[in-house]
Amino acid sequence: KNQVGAAREKQARNACSAFLIVDAQSVKGSDTARHKGYDAGKKVSGIKRHIAVDTQGLPHAIAVTTANVTDRQGALQALMRCSPALKRVQSLLCDSGYVGKPFAQGVQAILGAHVNVQIAKRSQLHTFKVMPKRWVVERSFAWLDKNRRLWKNCERLLNTSL
Repeated sequence: KNQVGAAREKQARNACSAFLIVDAQSVKGSDTARHKGYDAGKKVSGIKRHIAVDTQGLPHAIAVTTANVTDRQGALQALMRCSPALKRVQSLLCDSGYVGKPFAQGVQAILGAHVNVQIAKRSQLHTFKVMPKRWVVERSFAWLDKNRRLWKNCERLLNTSL
C-alpha cells in the first residue's frame, strides 16, 4: 500500500481520489545540471515539476521534465506513469495552460473516457484572486519549496530532482 493511500484511509477517505488538481512548476537549474531546458513563459532555465494532487494536497502523480516541455505534455507523462493507481479519477481541474482538445483526449485515453477535464478561468485579467480548489496545488508546491534541496535544482539527473 502506498503512503498517499494510507494517509487518505487514515482520514476515512478512499485510497484513490476521484478529483485531482493538476499544475506545473518551473525550477531554476544550476550550471552543473546535466538536463535543463528553457521555459520561455516564465523565463526560467532548468526543470519543470508536473504534479496532480487531491483536495488534501497529497500527490497522486508526479513527473519531472526539462523546462521546455509544455504543461500539457508533462501532465500527460505524470498521469501515464501512475495510471493504474488512478482508475477511480472522474475529474481533473487545471488552469488555462491546459486548454485544448488534444490534452482532454490524452487524459481520456490514459484514464478512461469517463474523465472530465475542467479548466479554471480567471474572471478578470491582471487581478489576483484566490481560485477555489486551485490553491491546494499551489500549497503543495510551497511544501516542496520548504525543502532546501528542492527550491533550486542542483542535481545532475532528472530522476533525482524531486
